[in-house]
Amino acid sequence: MDFEILKKHKSFDGETWFCEHSSNSTKTQMKFSAFVPSDIKDIDSSIIWLSGLTCNEENFITKAGVQKYLAGTNTLIICPDTSPRGLNLDGEDDSYDFGSGASFYVNATKGDYSKNYQMYDYIINDLIQLLKNDLGIDNVSIMGHSMGGHGALVLGIRNPGLFKSISAFSPIVNPINSPWGIKAFKGYLGENVEEWKKYDAYELVKDGNLVRNTILIDQGLNDEFLQTQLKTSLFEEICREMGQNLKLNMREGYDHSYYFISTFIEEHISFHINSLKKS
Repeated sequence: MDFEILKKHKSFDGETWFCEHSSNSTKTQMKFSAFVPSDIKDIDSSIIWLSGLTCNEENFITKAGVQKYLAGTNTLIICPDTSPRGLNLDGEDDSYDFGSGASFYVNATKGDYSKNYQMYDYIINDLIQLLKNDLGIDNVSIMGHSMGGHGALVLGIRNPGLFKSISAFSPIVNPINSPWGIKAFKGYLGENVEEWKKYDAYELVKDGNLVRNTILIDQGLNDEFLQTQLKTSLFEEICREMGQNLKLNMREGYDHSYYFISTFIEEHISFHINSLKKS
């Protein structure tokens, strides 16, 4: 699976890339960014970052300050766009929480969205294939924020042999009971709640889907979405009940923004690099 580097910038003795490639899963051109901290031939591991609602491939790589904490390592970070773009589907660009920039990393089964909104497969098939076949990278971890934190948890829990570690900032942990999740799942998956549960981290753990390694989550206590959309405490409770190791940091005074992410991104990078080195 070839990809094209559209532009690149020297950064912390490495390079930040902005790229495009053709996706078999979405049947569209997809974009991603990456920070490559050393010669690409020396890279032996990768972290996938999944962004949240309204974001694209540029938000994290330009706002989080991650380059500084990967500098000098042999681990790159790759940040895909949050949805296919420009398909002119009904409702695709009508709201911030459905359609463009709001895929919820599911494989859509409803209506016109079922053809292209196959973002779950895009991550585990296309992006993993690109890392393995184009860049020679087998060791991969996954992380994300908000909708992307939801995606990282679901993809990581459902594919425990694929990802070495999982972390999230402010994840939507129980989307079948979140207004954002309910809207998206109805639009992408229809009315069958049993299908929704396949993309719900709380429900997956409740059903006994556990991962061997500790899951890391950071959540700001001043996050305006904490009680209505994110419901972090529910995930903490079900992990405790089911025996899933979880490190949950509830951060006093922090909100839902990239100011929060940039404050604690170093800890998440260290967490993933430690897991990747053990592989």
